Amino acid sequence: MQTRQLVAMISVTDMERSLAFYQRLGFEVGNTFVPAGATGPSWAWLRSGEAQLMLSKASEPIVATQKNFLFYVYTDDVDTAHAELAEAALNPSEITKPFYNPDGEFRLLDPDGYVLMITHT
Repeated sequence: MQTRQLVAMISVTDMERSLAFYQRLGFEVGNTFVPAGATGPSWAWLRSGEAQLMLSKASEPIVATQKNFLFYVYTDDVDTAHAELAEAALNPSEITKPFYNPDGEFRLLDPDGYVLMITHT
């Protein structure tokens, strides 16, 4: 087997809210699925450059404390990204510069509590 690509799919409680959040991070909606009789999508595929993410409407409540993983989101300018997200009232954490990431990173929670670590390319 040769893996060519890996794309995460996460469950979300409010598709429209999550789409708006990820669009603030530069993602564009590439495709959606709206079930018959529904007023909005139950699934969406997002992309931004080489990054991809799928969203799926949750069928049960999401428990943030049960998420034991992080998404690392790479950007060209951590300081500018932090300022833009703070201005948009998305509450990014302070920028830290750990030994493994001397150019800096910060934490951002999506609307369902998924942890995004924003860092340099």
